[in-house]
Amino acid sequence: MMLVRRSDERGPTRIGWLDSKHSFSFGGYHDPRFMGFGPLRVINEDKVTPGAGFGTHSHRDMEIISYVLDGALEHKDSIGTGSIIRPGDVQRMSAGSGVAHSEYNASASDPVHFLQIWILPEAAGLPPGYEQKSFAAAEKQGRLRLVGARDGRDGAITIHRDVDLYAGLFDKGERAVHALSAGRLAWVQVARGTITLNGETLAAGDGAALRDIDTIEIAGEDAAGNAAEVLLFDMAA
Repeated sequence: MMLVRRSDERGPTRIGWLDSKHSFSFGGYHDPRFMGFGPLRVINEDKVTPGAGFGTHSHRDMEIISYVLDGALEHKDSIGTGSIIRPGDVQRMSAGSGVAHSEYNASASDPVHFLQIWILPEAAGLPPGYEQKSFAAAEKQGRLRLVGARDGRDGAITIHRDVDLYAGLFDKGERAVHALSAGRLAWVQVARGTITLNGETLAAGDGAALRDIDTIEIAGEDAAGNAAEVLLFDMAA
């Protein structure tokens, strides 16, 4: 089974400094058909104007992943972490027993465009934590590169849940095949560009839920130099 969630069906939040689109119910947007998928609770595509951002606020019992597409995102938190997140970086903040943080556009002149992803952790009350790693475009070109995993294998960030997160870049003619083990779920999110997913065309902002399927095939549809960017979540149900 594959259920496609089109970009223009997502819930919007638009205020002066923020243009956000929600694949699942979030904040003031509620759709009982899309409350999450498996342990995946939030995928927000955020565009923040120069110098603006999310002031200090608190979270608990959530794995929060930031994936920057364009620009630079400045992160500060109550456990002493401060960093700039740029394209190619994958950041994981474990809110656990409680953490406060802020996220701001690090530039005074350019917007920042990023995906914020929330995953329910395997247990409540975990110690708060932070991790950030960079993955070169060459590692993702024409293939799915593991960037997050429960065991942090192959240089991936550690996610406190049985979720394997892959990122890939695909020009036209490039493809990847991913085997989905029995009983597992998958979500594919197109961050930019156009792909075919098991023969179905998906464009930027589209997502798809997959279950009871054993093979996932992703193929690029854009000309060389305009690679589609894709995230794949392989999750225990």
